[in-house]
Amino acid sequence: MPSTRDIRRRIKSVKNTAQITKAMQMVASAKMRRAQQAALAGRPYATLMNEVLAAATAGAGEFTHPLMEKRAVVRKRALILITTDKGLCGALNTNLLREAAKWDKDTTVFICAGKKGAQWAGRLKRELAAEFSYKDTPQFAEARAISKFAQDMFLEGKVDAVDVLYTNFINTLVQKPESRQLLPLGEIKALEAGLEGEGVGEKLGEATREYLFEPVAATVLGNLLPHYLNYQVFQFLQEAKASEQSARMVAMKNATDNAKQIIKDLTLEYNKLRQANITKELLEITTAQMAMGN
Repeated sequence: MPSTRDIRRRIKSVKNTAQITKAMQMVASAKMRRAQQAALAGRPYATLMNEVLAAATAGAGEFTHPLMEKRAVVRKRALILITTDKGLCGALNTNLLREAAKWDKDTTVFICAGKKGAQWAGRLKRELAAEFSYKDTPQFAEARAISKFAQDMFLEGKVDAVDVLYTNFINTLVQKPESRQLLPLGEIKALEAGLEGEGVGEKLGEATREYLFEPVAATVLGNLLPHYLNYQVFQFLQEAKASEQSARMVAMKNATDNAKQIIKDLTLEYNKLRQANITKELLEITTAQMAMGN
């Protein structure tokens, strides 16, 4: 049976752990708000891109591009796997990697963004083409590097299709692993800026102003497509980072609540043991007095 000193030490240890988890919860909450603000900050860019895409698409006629080429047979497929660099975020990575494990090992090559995905690919002997890192607030340059690497693999014929597997931010409590096809590029849809989305939304609307393209609209549209894909990957990174921070915030809150409950239980046990010791000492004193009186 533990002594009162042992229980006091356990209570102190759990209190220290609770302070750490509480601090991590507050940090994750602040980072999640920053991720949401960063996603909304790209809205003017997305709006203008949609305007130009709508005008260029309308003037391009029957448009074809190497990034839109559908291969007759998909022999090799690249998967951009967006995970986290650190743990302590609940079952976020576990759920995502469980989905990644469903992809065919022999025909899938992985492009990992985040250390957890690269470690998983190395541990399970999956083919890893490249590993990228991204900050707590994803930068457009980081998304462009990932997108360009995937585009180059597709254009060089190393892969016949490119997909993205990431964690979609539904709300603070719900994050869902989802996959999206990046290449070959199908119908061009409107870009979205903000979380709780998929990077692309409804069909492009009509341009609200008249644009004059030089040399021709098709050339401009062809040059815009890589930027369009870069922005999609950028949105996926923002979704993944917001999901990570919200999952970590919830996990640390649960850890803090559990620590408080353990402290409460230990305190009750400590008080019972102390009371039992006091009662025992009183009985010993009373028994000694009675013995001396006789």
